[in-house]
Amino acid sequence: MLRFDDVGLAFRGGDGVHDLSFRVDAGEIVALVGLNGAGKTTLMRLALGMLRPDSGSVRVLGHPLDDLPVARWADVGALIEVPLAYPELTARENLCIACRLRGVDPAVVPGALDAWQLTPVADRRFRRLSLGTRQRVGLAAAMQHDPRLIVLDEPGNGLDPASVILLREQLLRRAGDGAGVLVSSHHLDEVTRIADRVILMNRGGLIGELDTAGSDLERVFFDRIRVDDEIRVGARR
Repeated sequence: MLRFDDVGLAFRGGDGVHDLSFRVDAGEIVALVGLNGAGKTTLMRLALGMLRPDSGSVRVLGHPLDDLPVARWADVGALIEVPLAYPELTARENLCIACRLRGVDPAVVPGALDAWQLTPVADRRFRRLSLGTRQRVGLAAAMQHDPRLIVLDEPGNGLDPASVILLREQLLRRAGDGAGVLVSSHHLDEVTRIADRVILMNRGGLIGELDTAGSDLERVFFDRIRVDDEIRVGARR
């Protein structure tokens, strides 16, 4: 569904990402975890063609990014940082627009509203919704068309505990139906509940995977980050 091979991108000032190699297969949930500024959002923007790499290659749905037919983007669902929506339109109208942009029948919208428990606020303007409800509208827009690849950046932002469980159930169901899922999160305990693999990211690079069957995962996570930082400091001396 998604593959990175030695992908790098440098920003002015020296920040960016480097040597990114990983893959997301059909039916697999891959979680990307790291501290703020590790490069998770940059990686996801690269996966969606929002940024173009300086080196390496990105393949989406089996195609090199530059050769992916425009129509195939309808098989991708994404939410990066914040939901993209028209504030003066209702939740229902925003979902209908998301369908039309992907060439999908808006008849799927009532089901999406119900699945994400949005029916009671379906005709309320987006700008009048709470932060967590806006997030659910964004998640509904990202997944209502049954995409084969789902890319979500911090999808739990603003969600209450009940909505977090709803998100978890939705992602497990989508993966069970064969979708590939890439999700980033600060909530290590939550992603380890659903992820098949957890990839660690630090200072623009991938530094291995986390064994979700282990104990005291937060301590292991911070230890891995600390060791990587020490190695980088030593390499500069």
